[in-house]
This record gives sequence, C-alpha cells and structure tokens, in this order.
Amino acid sequence: MSAAVDAKTLKSWLHDGREIALLDVREYGQYGESHPFFGVPLPFSRLEADLPRLVPRRGTRVVVYDDGALGVAERAAARMAEVGYTDVHTLEGGTRGWRHAGHTLFAGVNVPSKAFGELVEHERHTPRVSAAELAAMQRAGDDLAVIDGRPLAEFRKMSIPGAVCCPNGELAFRIHAMVPSPATRIVVNCAGRTRSIVGAQTLIDLGIPNPVFALENGTQGWYLSDFPLEHDARRAYPAVAADTGLATARTRARVLAERHGVRFATDAEIEKDLAGTSRTVYLLDVRTPEEYAAGTLPGAVHAPGGQLLQATDQWIAVRNARVVVFDGEGVRAPVVASWLVRMGHDACVLERGISSAIGVPRDPIALPDVPAIDVDAVVTEIGTGEAAVVDVRPSMAYRKGHVPGSTWAIRPRFGDVMPVISGKRVVLVADEPAIGRIAALELARAGVGSVTALAGGFAAWRDAGPPVDATPHVPPDERCIDYLFFVHDRHDGNKEAARRYLAWETQLLAQLDPLERASYRI
Repeated sequence: MSAAVDAKTLKSWLHDGREIALLDVREYGQYGESHPFFGVPLPFSRLEADLPRLVPRRGTRVVVYDDGALGVAERAAARMAEVGYTDVHTLEGGTRGWRHAGHTLFAGVNVPSKAFGELVEHERHTPRVSAAELAAMQRAGDDLAVIDGRPLAEFRKMSIPGAVCCPNGELAFRIHAMVPSPATRIVVNCAGRTRSIVGAQTLIDLGIPNPVFALENGTQGWYLSDFPLEHDARRAYPAVAADTGLATARTRARVLAERHGVRFATDAEIEKDLAGTSRTVYLLDVRTPEEYAAGTLPGAVHAPGGQLLQATDQWIAVRNARVVVFDGEGVRAPVVASWLVRMGHDACVLERGISSAIGVPRDPIALPDVPAIDVDAVVTEIGTGEAAVVDVRPSMAYRKGHVPGSTWAIRPRFGDVMPVISGKRVVLVADEPAIGRIAALELARAGVGSVTALAGGFAAWRDAGPPVDATPHVPPDERCIDYLFFVHDRHDGNKEAARRYLAWETQLLAQLDPLERASYRI
C-alpha cells in the first residue's frame, strides 16, 4: 500500500529541488475545475497508456491525488506499484486537504504555461497592439505581417483575415523567409494571450530588426471587438531553404540560448545521464509533425516547440528532470530550450540534433490483448440480446454518434454499468486500442467473464453503414467527468465565455504564492 503524505509535506517536496511528479488521476473535466499549481493531469482511464511517457523512470518520487473522496487515487497508486513504480504516495485529503492547508486550487488547464506567459508580458513589457489598432493598420495598407503562432488545425478553425500560420516553435527558423524586409511590422497572435506574448517576445529576444508586437487577446480579442474572423484559411509558413538566412538564425538562436544558461550537450553527456538510475531524461523532438514522421531518434517523443511551451505539462510531468530537446538545423531547439529554462526546467540542447546516435529506451506497460469482433458479429450479438456494448470513447464523441443501445462508461465509473452488463458478453468500443485494453483489464478484474472489442472502433461501425444514434444530452453534463466545460464554447460565438477565459488568464499571476512564482527564472 502507498504511503499518504499531508499537504505540508507535499508543499515542501515540490520545492526541495529533487525530482517529483504530482499526478491528478481524476478525469480531465474534474482536473480542470480545480487542482494544485503543479498538478499534471493523468486520468485513471488512461493511466497505463500515458504513464510511461509522462513518468518514464519508475523510481521517480510520485504523489497522486483526487478530491479526497473518490478513492481513485488509491486505486491508481496501487496499480502503479503493481507495474513497477517504487516510490508512490497519495495526497492525504486530495484537493480538499490541499485547500484546507491554505493552498490555492487553480481552474483551467496548462496553468504553469499560461501563468508564465502573463509573467513574461509583465516582466518584459512585451509590446502589443489592440484589435482596433491592427484593423486600422490593415485598412491603411501598412507594411504588415500578421503571424498566427498556433498549429494549422487551430488556425483553420478561425483566424485573423490575412494572417499566415507559423507555429511559435517554427518562428525563429522561418521568419526570415516569411518576412524578408526588416521594415515590415510583425504582429503575432494566437487564440488568446500566451502564444501571442511568447511568440512576439521570441522574435524580440532573437534581435530581429523588425518592429514586433503581440495582438492583445488574440482572435478572441478580435472577435470581442466585433471584427470578422476568417474560417478554413490555409496560408502557412513556407519551407526554408539553406540560403534563406539560416546561418544568421542559427547564430541568433545560439546566442539567445547561451544568454539564458542553456547547455549544448554531447551524445556522451546524455548517454551518461541515461546510464544512471537516479535521473529522469526526456528526449523531445521539437520539429514539425512531418519531419518527426519521416524519422526521429529512438525513443524520442514528438513535442512541437510552440505547443511544448504552451502546454508543457502534457509532455513533462517530473519536476527537476533533465529535458533534452533537438531539431535538425540548430535553430528551433535552442530557442525552445531558452524558454524551458526560464520556465524553471533543466533543459539542454542535443548538440548533434537529429544526427545524434543516442536514443532512450521505452518501457511501456504490458496490457492484455482483447479479442476483436467485426461489425456484423456485433450486430448479431446485439440482436440476440447476448451482448452489451460499452463505449469507452470520450463522452462528447459518444454524444455525437454511437452504436444504438450502447452505454457510455469510462474506467472510474464502470461500477455504474455493472447492472447493465451483468451476465452478458461485453463488446467495447474504443478509439484507441490501448484504452480498450485498459478497460478490458478493469472489467475482467471486476468479474466480467467475456470482453471483446469492436474491430476498427466506432469508425468501422459508421463506415459499415448500420444505424448510428446521436444523443446531444446523454450522458448528461454532470456525468461527463472527462470533459472540461470551463468556458468550453469561447471559440463558438459565446462572447461571455471568451471574456471569462481572458479574465481567467490575466488573473493567474495574482493567484501564485511566492514559491510558485519563484519557480520561474525570467
């Protein structure tokens, strides 16, 4: 059994300089309502799938928590011990105990990254323009480049008219090709604030000669000012040739990194870290998805640079771990590392980049195979009444479409569906095979004798043509613990939700205690 630690002990551990992972094992919706500043979401429904990536070293000091009453933390801790994690603790009283001890609970997600963006603007006085000022520049025909620092999928959903997509992690590498004239004014935007600020400050810190500004409040600020947004735009950064300012960009990036104390590590130095047993090492490829798919270093995880800074806790769960980033040209990784260091991480750049000979071992958690059955067999079993279909996909996906008669449930709530599936063969519907295997393991431990999975998941059912049910309000909101309703419709025309979200971002700094604020190194 794992040992419980109280809030006072945990608080001291979070700031003692040793490695620690603080894991919130509730579902995403529950996590997003309230959690400690350094809490990292690892839903119990995804535990075995995501744990080896987030906490790769099984001797890491780990504290897991829920709200203090769900019992999920104890289940997660027991499962972690079972698969080889040797230093696992639970937080006494969970989030309730944390608040009772006088510590703040934060709403929302990616809070450390969001708060960091606000601190950057506060400390560096990042220049900004309002939506009205940008619109006036466009109307006047100014020499202007509007650069959207989000990934293309987000950019296509809504964008500033005339903007060009260049994710923040690509800015240092591609800005010369996109904006060759030093006289062109550059305005960087995102959906809200963080990537606008960090993107603009990146270019300023690199020392490019152009006047650079962040768009205040991003596309949400633009929309709140009653300017029209563009949808399904596809303007994106160009490929960068070797003669388009690469040497200058590489020099600027290295100078920036060294200014902030970033170390450029050799293969031998990283191999030494990997050979030890007391240090967690993350090996992160910060290049584009296309470059990563074409080939990466063994065991490296894809972490596009801009998104890594925007949502660091999605990749790095262990505080004080060694974070090794790399690219293929010596521009993107140094810039990303310079920001990671300022965020408080021990980050270094792999000197040889993609040409390095190192790799990290991957140690996935073994999960049992689940027999698969095809759509026709599921239709037959439903018809005979012998099978119960349990859909373990996200609740919002279930609402949009599911197998008629199926029941939605995820791992922490399987107890609720036991009366429905008792005495029947269970057919699981999952988008990800690993999530189906986790669900099958949990059901088998609960005494369910026969569990199979729909081959190809719900996509196979939809493509095969049997009827599909849609239930916009089932499961009801209160059961959708995997979905964060926190200003969820801020991008869908709800101006009040957008205002609440922007207010949440700007108020984050005031919520930090002195130790949390001191974790940054701006």
